[in-house]
Amino acid sequence: MATNHSAPGRVAIVDGLRTPFAKRAGAFADLTATDLGRHVVSEIVDRNDLDPDSVGQIVFGQVILTPSTPNIAREIVLGTGLPPTVEAYSVSKACITSYQTTVNVARAIADGAIDCGIAGGAESASNVPVLVSAALQDAIRAAADARSLRARLQAFANVRPGDLAPRPPDLTEPSTQETMGQAAERMAKINGIGRSEQDDFAHRSHVLAARAWQEGMLADEVVPVDVPPSYEQTVDVDTTVRFDSDRRRYDDLSPVFDRRHGSLTAGNSSPLTDGAAALLLMSEDRAAAEGRQPLGYLRSYAFTALDPADQLLLGPVSATPIALERAGVAFADLDLIDFHEAFAAQVLSVTDAFASAELCKRYAGLDEPIGQVDWNIVNPLGGSIALGHPFAATGARQISQTLRELRRRGGRLALCTACAAGGLGAAMILEAP
Repeated sequence: MATNHSAPGRVAIVDGLRTPFAKRAGAFADLTATDLGRHVVSEIVDRNDLDPDSVGQIVFGQVILTPSTPNIAREIVLGTGLPPTVEAYSVSKACITSYQTTVNVARAIADGAIDCGIAGGAESASNVPVLVSAALQDAIRAAADARSLRARLQAFANVRPGDLAPRPPDLTEPSTQETMGQAAERMAKINGIGRSEQDDFAHRSHVLAARAWQEGMLADEVVPVDVPPSYEQTVDVDTTVRFDSDRRRYDDLSPVFDRRHGSLTAGNSSPLTDGAAALLLMSEDRAAAEGRQPLGYLRSYAFTALDPADQLLLGPVSATPIALERAGVAFADLDLIDFHEAFAAQVLSVTDAFASAELCKRYAGLDEPIGQVDWNIVNPLGGSIALGHPFAATGARQISQTLRELRRRGGRLALCTACAAGGLGAAMILEAP
């Protein structure tokens, strides 16, 4: 669990931008996570007329790591025209990666180390490292060390045809050997979350996201991307949103993670997604001195962890009450809530747990429930099921989107929260200007 750092003055979230989010192997198939990250960071610097020399730090994240660019943050600095002297490092913390990058920059500001920094994350599910079998790896290493052609050929003597097949990155929990989808499926069964409830929730997410796009509520935070190699196609809307979402069609989809008895489908799960998001943070004093009107302020945060062998994705249940306590506010004080939607079953399990004295005691050590969720203030512009989920970018997307919506509603306080692989949880309390 992270400690709560504070210093005189608040940390301002001055701006937040993201690329459109695109389905894997779709519009952004020829772009790397670094390409997407550079694009959004360049735009946030330009739109805010930011002196590049005044950026003290960039902290960026990526979950599907690329061996050729192990420090995506540094490559973003070197590829965006920022001074090469800007310090940068990368974070990988599953689906809460850009919660962590945001907190790291905020802590550097609160500690007085910098007064301006950029946080965020980028992901390309389309461009993942191709893995090979252990037998083929051994053969390649032996061939590289061989001193003759005969020895190089001999190195492959024991390689079988099956050893030549490429393997996707392993997305299972090392400690349990469950995929996240399998864990969510198990949670649905434990918590009695039915297929119909999940499909209703997913349909809601798409309807709200489509309405948000159609009414222009997302355009300000989304940076259009010209797509290579011709750069004649411009993507300026999330390609993951079903603008014609029909509730009846969800019934026709087959379960994915438990094909015989399951309830999780491609329709009620977040899609594999390409995209990037970034936040510009400053000290309150610097933002005021430069005449900037921040989107809002980071009031508090919490990171927690649960046993992955239990209910893997209930992290928001343990993280949220800590963030609320650190902010000095009650659950009833919130004007807006953004739950990361990894799966409909996961969100519904979390919201049910918020209202359960037994589960709040078990997972958060509370003597009473967190509270009953008011669905009028939950994910009103849709969530990850509709908008997409580039793992490392989702937290920054939630923060930026929530603060803009909080301003539109004239609200004061908001909660952003997310679960992550490994049983991790994150929560933030955000405050309007």
